[in-house]
Amino acid sequence: MWSLGVRDYTPAQVTSVLKYAMGVDTQLIRDGTYFVVVEQASSRIVGAGGWSFRKLLHGGDGAKQPGDEAPLDPASDAARIRAFFVDPAHARRGIARMLLVLCESKARQAGFDRMELAATLTGVHLYRACGFEVIERVESTLPDGVRAALVRMSKRLA
Repeated sequence: MWSLGVRDYTPAQVTSVLKYAMGVDTQLIRDGTYFVVVEQASSRIVGAGGWSFRKLLHGGDGAKQPGDEAPLDPASDAARIRAFFVDPAHARRGIARMLLVLCESKARQAGFDRMELAATLTGVHLYRACGFEVIERVESTLPDGVRAALVRMSKRLA
């Protein structure tokens, strides 16, 4: 967020979003639906992202409300794209797109025909390029009173 997100968010918004909205969601790890991309030469993680069959659309463990971990019904609900991050030094090299393709494939295998996500303003361009359409722009007020926008997006899976 400090490298790429500052084009779309103020420093106060970046600080607040990082503190309250972008924590780790350990349920994704327990479900086996979170993936990392490792740079071979250094063994460093350069990208991460996942998908979920749970109700929560975005946020980490600290943002969860009762019922957020309830499973979704593939017949009526959209799977979630969750927690996509790419090391700024590795941005625009296809890492996020590769993770998206993997997540879409796994969601299709689980019976889902749609995906939904909450994009940062910075991520909207990537998701649009990958076939996601804007549903709505959502303005959130974080616990410290800072307001920040996210964009809810959706895609029908082939």
